[in-house]
Amino acid sequence: MVNDKIILGHGSGGRLTQELVRDLFCKYLGEAGPSSLDDSAVLDFPEGKLVYTTDSYVVSPLEFPGGDIGTLCIAGTVNDLAVMGAKPLWLSLGVILEAGLPIHALKKIVQSIARTAEVAGVQIVCGDTKVVEYGKGDGIYINTSGVGVLTAECLPESIQPGDKILVSGTIGDHGMTLLTLRKGFELELELKSDCAPLNGLIENVTAEVGVKWMRDPTRGGVATALNELAEGREWGLLLQEDALPFSEPVRGLEELLGLDPLYSANEGKVLMVVDAGNAEKALSLLGGDAAVIGEVTEAHAGKVVLNTTMDTLRTLGVLTSDPLPRIC
Repeated sequence: MVNDKIILGHGSGGRLTQELVRDLFCKYLGEAGPSSLDDSAVLDFPEGKLVYTTDSYVVSPLEFPGGDIGTLCIAGTVNDLAVMGAKPLWLSLGVILEAGLPIHALKKIVQSIARTAEVAGVQIVCGDTKVVEYGKGDGIYINTSGVGVLTAECLPESIQPGDKILVSGTIGDHGMTLLTLRKGFELELELKSDCAPLNGLIENVTAEVGVKWMRDPTRGGVATALNELAEGREWGLLLQEDALPFSEPVRGLEELLGLDPLYSANEGKVLMVVDAGNAEKALSLLGGDAAVIGEVTEAHAGKVVLNTTMDTLRTLGVLTSDPLPRIC
């Protein structure tokens, strides 16, 4: 490739576009990429219910400890399918490039896309590339749509008091990592994003345990995701503060800045609601720092309430404004 940066000609649809797609995207996506460069993909679809999702990624900075926008765009879409009980199969990849983006930076992002797709076991079957003028694209924006087959349908209408709320690991890592990068905070302990595809982990649980509800608590964090579940219900959700798993760097930032990591974004965690009798089994399958963080309760109908370490109750509302925009 002659140019070392993206130029407007790469979006012309002509020779430079062809070279970009062939010599960079196809080369580094490898087996994770499309088998042909037609405008659409013909797919052999298995029997069952179809699950479909789409998302756009505009994270800043493009690279961060634990991942980059390439890791994020695959993991985020795969996870949106997985928490619906679907087995992710195929993804599309739409890329908007800003003129001036270094080719080596794009190469690294595409390699992350390929690596994450391989880990998740999904195929990128079609794509599109556009180029915008310098100063109008912030480097790169990515849209991915995903298709999967429903394999373990959740039944939130079966949730009842006594059911347990689980989280698969430490809370708030992604959002707090981006915060420290943007604000230049120096920490003694390493903090990195949890960005990762969860479909394998989720499939291990749903194969053995009936899960009533799942969500990946991205923007708005754990508190907002649980509020979406509780809204309008005849029951409430009671969390135990001393059961919430946080990494030491996140705890330190919470104390230093007064920010609540329950509203911080996660990109590699899943929330689950399961029957009380299945909680320990689900916990063992999740492994790591997974924890039972609360339960469904007859009290506090339609609300999410935190029982603090001071043995007081605090209502957790929905996030009303974004303390850290562009986290995914």
